[in-house]
Amino acid sequence: MSNICVLGTGYVGLVTGTCFADMGNNVTCVDIIEEKIAKLKQGILPIYEPGLEEMVERNVHAGRLHFTTSYEEGLDNAEFIFIAVPTPTGANQGAADMRYVETAARMIAQELDHYAIVINKSTVPVGSGDVVSRVIRNNLKRPEVNFAVVSNPEFLREGNALGDFQRPDRVVLGSSDPEAAQSVARLYLPLRAPILVTDIYTAEMIKYASNAFLATKISFINEIAQICERLGADVKEVAEGMGHDKRIGRAFLDAGLGYGGSCFPKDVRALAHMADEAGLHPQMLHAVMDINHDQRRLVINKLTNILGSLRGCVIGVLGLAFKPNTDDMRESASIDIIRWVTAQGATVRVYDPVATETGRAALEREGINLDMVEFCQTSYDVATGADALVISTEWNEFKSLNMLQVRAAMRRPVLIDGRNIYEATEMNRYGFIYRGIGRGTGPAPTILPPGDTTSILGEAQLLSLEESK
Repeated sequence: MSNICVLGTGYVGLVTGTCFADMGNNVTCVDIIEEKIAKLKQGILPIYEPGLEEMVERNVHAGRLHFTTSYEEGLDNAEFIFIAVPTPTGANQGAADMRYVETAARMIAQELDHYAIVINKSTVPVGSGDVVSRVIRNNLKRPEVNFAVVSNPEFLREGNALGDFQRPDRVVLGSSDPEAAQSVARLYLPLRAPILVTDIYTAEMIKYASNAFLATKISFINEIAQICERLGADVKEVAEGMGHDKRIGRAFLDAGLGYGGSCFPKDVRALAHMADEAGLHPQMLHAVMDINHDQRRLVINKLTNILGSLRGCVIGVLGLAFKPNTDDMRESASIDIIRWVTAQGATVRVYDPVATETGRAALEREGINLDMVEFCQTSYDVATGADALVISTEWNEFKSLNMLQVRAAMRRPVLIDGRNIYEATEMNRYGFIYRGIGRGTGPAPTILPPGDTTSILGEAQLLSLEESK
């Protein structure tokens, strides 16, 4: 059993600390936000992640997981100190903001009274290991104390973080101190995963290059989707055909509204900034970002092509979080969609299974007029009286809705499937004017007047479909 301190109780820190505790280690998680620590001690988590609440409760009860606001308490006898604080996009043209990392390093320096290994778990620019080492060395309260710095980037997917930690594709460790890297490697041995030990700069770059490549796959398939729409091909079948090639793979080839969340947007920006600073011209990275931004405007284009002016319309949005199985609203497509729709004079009804509160807070931070937004309790409430329905997040429960009930509740049955979770032929049979992403244009849209719910399917056909369900 090792004594571990984790600085930061956000997404990465809380998952990392809890999973190490679940492996039998003694873990103390430190955060300077008193309210957050008080809630964690009560079993109230600051994030939603499937299975995490139960794992936290189990390890707190077992006495292996502790929470505190005191660096002194957290670092007491700690052999390993993980820095897992935020590195958001800074004001300098996409550069990562290192303030929180540097603050954590200074606090370590003030309290450290024994040898320990400091591990950068936060996503940090190449060269940050040197920065952390220098900050600690220059601020040590006890100059005789030795320490080592190791880079250990995280590869956790929100919504599947516990599985990613416990069954990783690889563990990456980088350091100028091989012995320290091997010590950290021993922490991960119970996971029986491949462990790659490199120099510290390479480890830091592996994280950025990995996220940038996955973001590139997403933007690539979204650009292909636009070509498919124009030429009448189906991007879902295109992606399936591509994915069977082992050199390509099927993962991250789902066309939709683009990537969001806490990692891909800021990491691609940060990598492009590092390249710019090095005197390079990262054309592909800039194209990836441009495509991702433009992808979200497709929803507005599809709505206006079918409905004309959106002024006075009611637009339903299913899904607020940037992806399913999380309440994370960072860089979510729903924010842009709601901003643009309300700016054109439409009111919005929204529903998300877990992200209602984080969604409300995010929309308010973005300056969106919440008087134009109604937060609903169910998907069917969103559909009631709506002129169009937009699928923004691919939650499983949206895939199994009674679509006849949805259609009957709507004022005009326009369905914009931003995540391609439905099949066009089935939705057309139900009477929807259906538009996916990269699924072909289909027949020319019929613009329905408000209140017309039977223009496409007659009552006899609706009854027949209902009986066949």
